[in-house]
Amino acid sequence: MAQLSDDCFAFGGALMSVEEAQALIAARIPEPVGEEEVPLTAARGRVLAHDLVAPMPLPPFANAAVDGWALRHEDLAPGAPTRLLETGRVAAGHAPARPAGAGEAVRVFTGAPMPAGTDTCVMQEDVTREGSAILVLAGLRRGANARPAGEDVERGAVALRAGQRLGPAEIGMAAALGQRSLVVRRLPRIGVFSTGDELAEPGGGLGPAQTYDSNRFTLLALLAGLPCEATDLGILPDDAPRTAAALASAARDHDLLLTSGGVSGGEEDHVRAAIEAGGSLVFWRLAVKPGRPAAMGVVAGTPVLGLPGNPVAAVVCFLHLARPLLLRLAGAADQALPRFAATADFAYRKKAGRREYVRVTLETAHGTTTARKFAREGAGLLSSLTQSQGFAELPEAVTQVTPGERVTVLPFAGIL
Repeated sequence: MAQLSDDCFAFGGALMSVEEAQALIAARIPEPVGEEEVPLTAARGRVLAHDLVAPMPLPPFANAAVDGWALRHEDLAPGAPTRLLETGRVAAGHAPARPAGAGEAVRVFTGAPMPAGTDTCVMQEDVTREGSAILVLAGLRRGANARPAGEDVERGAVALRAGQRLGPAEIGMAAALGQRSLVVRRLPRIGVFSTGDELAEPGGGLGPAQTYDSNRFTLLALLAGLPCEATDLGILPDDAPRTAAALASAARDHDLLLTSGGVSGGEEDHVRAAIEAGGSLVFWRLAVKPGRPAAMGVVAGTPVLGLPGNPVAAVVCFLHLARPLLLRLAGAADQALPRFAATADFAYRKKAGRREYVRVTLETAHGTTTARKFAREGAGLLSSLTQSQGFAELPEAVTQVTPGERVTVLPFAGIL
């Protein structure tokens, strides 16, 4: 487990932009340590530790892309049909009996090896049969319907790069190159706390001033889609010594700790003090709405990220802080959040100097996507996440949006 110095996140600014926070993470979080070999069946979602260099060309031999006949292009008459003698047959999975000679055509099927000497394949739909011969129409280009060896990946080429997260396509590529297993990065261990006496465990009883904890389960669900091992560490009470002790204990067994709530400056906000007691803190105070406050620090060499207690703010900060930090710890290449342009049908005003994320519903018609502002704005409204489809991202320099303007949208479908 990588150990960080207490001052590794030192930053002298007051309000930190998203880019400054992410740059700090990229510069100060160490490269991951540890790797393991896993079978392809267990590789989905893992991060490749080393480049996969193709040990063979893909495809390994020239083959037919269609059902038809393999032939030598030089035998075709320019501008006129050509009659060729059918002299053989090759099915997929079988080697040709001999090379093709001048004026010959060999019946082939999709995936079958091209006989030596042939370089072109004519589709069976484009051929007229005349007994043991075929008539090929004029105009067939050289190399048509034939896949050369190495067309997909050449021998010695980098087929998959270190840092890639392995999905179905990457796993299929590895299998096609003869790999039964891959060496991947060890999964970072992430501990997740909620904080506050006002929280109760779902399924249990509620006190007269309590609500059920939702942030912890939202965060665990977000982590489930990322390359990590997440641990549910429960709810921390509003007690400074117990909070400090819990963070210090968890730091010994985890690569990152996430908390939600307790990072403001109030008398009952103990996460900030607990981080300072066990290590060091940089109070980021992101210039983001919803999203402030957020705390970043180090306890016993382990990074600790304190997210806001309001559910929407916690999600925004997770996406922009916790996600890139975790991917860095996992050894994954940078993965920008998905974004696309949409047309706003709402008016909105905001302060300059901070970025805002407005919840929107999306509707696509006639090739145009329209973003409609969710009716309510509160950072504590879980319904604003379940009943909308994305965030409209309004940069720091923007002070107002008018209907018909183009806005950038982060769709929930790709991130939540």
